[in-house]
Amino acid sequence: MNIFIIGATGFVGGALARHFLAEGHTVTGLARTNEAAAALESQGVIAVAGDLAERRPAAIKAAQAADTVIYAAQAGPEQETATVQHLTRALTGTDKTLIFLSGTGVLIQRTAGAWSSDVFTEDDPFTPEPLADYRKDAEDTVLAAARNGLHAMVIRPGLIWGPGDHGHVSMIYQSVAATGAACYIGEGLNTYSHAHIDDVTRLFTLALEKGRPGGLYHAVAGETPNRWIAECVAADLGVKTRSLTPEEAAGVWGEFGALVMSASGRIRPVRAQQDLGWQPQNTDMLTTIGEERLRRLVTPAA
Repeated sequence: MNIFIIGATGFVGGALARHFLAEGHTVTGLARTNEAAAALESQGVIAVAGDLAERRPAAIKAAQAADTVIYAAQAGPEQETATVQHLTRALTGTDKTLIFLSGTGVLIQRTAGAWSSDVFTEDDPFTPEPLADYRKDAEDTVLAAARNGLHAMVIRPGLIWGPGDHGHVSMIYQSVAATGAACYIGEGLNTYSHAHIDDVTRLFTLALEKGRPGGLYHAVAGETPNRWIAECVAADLGVKTRSLTPEEAAGVWGEFGALVMSASGRIRPVRAQQDLGWQPQNTDMLTTIGEERLRRLVTPAA
């Protein structure tokens, strides 16, 4: 199978590229720069020069030449909206497969560090996070395209962790560098459902094999409140924990980072498990505590 990945140079897209290469597929990836193209080619990925702005037609042409298209980019609202609309129009009636990688950012709740009892399955309604309205619209565009001769699906994982991630654990290590303490916001009981990158890539394979047109699939293996993460980081480094106000948190992580670290985003993978038979194999995000790459965020090598 020829699989074209938009976002092949990113954390998830790169993992997907390696995963599908290992399964024996031909993988093509979008590259914005010569350096990115060289990096892809060194891994065995066929690089396509283009981007999601002025050179978007090159991406669409590569999509039309592929059997399966995976959108795993982290683009701005305007670029993502235009690209998804262009992709679905170009692939309508081809019976090709299009998988859109979304995330629980579309349904996070701004709890200011408090716990939320709300947990969402793939079929549950929710109020979209205003900053992610464009992403929810993109999901809807992809799923609607399944009615027009396109095998279109959406995969919506929780917080993705694994080698090289930039998630909550790494952000709390960064807070130690900024404040001397492992920080959380408010009570620190806000919780994101999470999944390991290897389990996420396996879900993509199952979606290709068994997924139905118009299918939406969650990926989640566990939940860990931010305060628990901070306590483990503090124990690893021999420092104290500290609760931050949202205003203090913005000084540590920036305004968007503070929003992410103060919100709750809990999901259940009902359809992923029942329809695709997906079962996560990695359930404990706290096993990453103590990794040298994380400790270097506190004391960078000279």
